[in-house]
Amino acid sequence: MNLEGTGGFNDAYVYELAPKESSAPIKHIYDETVFILKGQGSTTVWIEGKPKQQFEWRERSFFAIPPNAAHQYHNLSGSEPARFLAITGAPRVINSFRNREFVFDNSFVFKELFDGESGYFQETEQPAGRKTWHTNFIGDVLARGPIAVMNEGEDKPKLMQMSTGFTSVNQAASFSMCNSTVTAHSSSWPIGTYKPGHRHGPGIHVVILKGQGYTLMWEGDDPIQRFDWGPGSVIVPPDGWFHQHFNSGNEPVFFLAIGSENDAPRPSGVGYHIFRSTKDGGDRIFYEDEEPRVHAEFEEAMAKVGVKCMMGKVHPFCTQK
Repeated sequence: MNLEGTGGFNDAYVYELAPKESSAPIKHIYDETVFILKGQGSTTVWIEGKPKQQFEWRERSFFAIPPNAAHQYHNLSGSEPARFLAITGAPRVINSFRNREFVFDNSFVFKELFDGESGYFQETEQPAGRKTWHTNFIGDVLARGPIAVMNEGEDKPKLMQMSTGFTSVNQAASFSMCNSTVTAHSSSWPIGTYKPGHRHGPGIHVVILKGQGYTLMWEGDDPIQRFDWGPGSVIVPPDGWFHQHFNSGNEPVFFLAIGSENDAPRPSGVGYHIFRSTKDGGDRIFYEDEEPRVHAEFEEAMAKVGVKCMMGKVHPFCTQK
């Protein structure tokens, strides 16, 4: 899956493994992050000459394959196929070296990332607050990430599940896994809300896990494009395009964003500042600076599903004060 927004930075593929089958062993020096879409199985990972490490996974498990570690996937079901989505740094590496033997048959061991140690793929304890979660395996992303809910009459959403203490409309949990250049974060926001517009580098694959909504995307002064999505959708905003995610359904939205904006600076060499206002040279459009029609259209979308807009406390153009 080489979507236009990747800009040749990251790519993705979907792999299906038949019941009881195992994939062919493979290793490569580029990074790879895996999200299980369906089924149950296990993965064996090893460094030549050292004991093999094996861990089991199920639907919504999330993990990373260390660069240049041999690995093999196994479907443990006797009747159901297993399917996963993998995001990789292959385009950058293959296009840089242009030598398949160097990429896929290289003996170098990235010891600082993985040297065959046991327990490497055990889920660690998720930290409280907005701290980065250092783990190489997550059993169920949807169960362990932040789920934000806002009830009528509340100023701020409350979080369910593990991540207590977050108190903003847009919630996120960052994951730092064994591969250093393909990072990820989960994000959730309540019914009747949406995220501010922002832009960043290429290659961020936004995988929708829960909820219904739409994304607006535009480049510079070009017309705004709308993309509707639901569970299973994948969106990759192009490099430097503004985009804005809206929850237009009747349940919280949850997505997993896989990629690395930190490794994709602007052509000028200056990194993106997605939490700084565009008025201050940053890359975020705060609510008070967005076009009024953006919020008006969102309220219309809410009315169609019989849901009240919950942006009255944070948005100057909201009619639901």
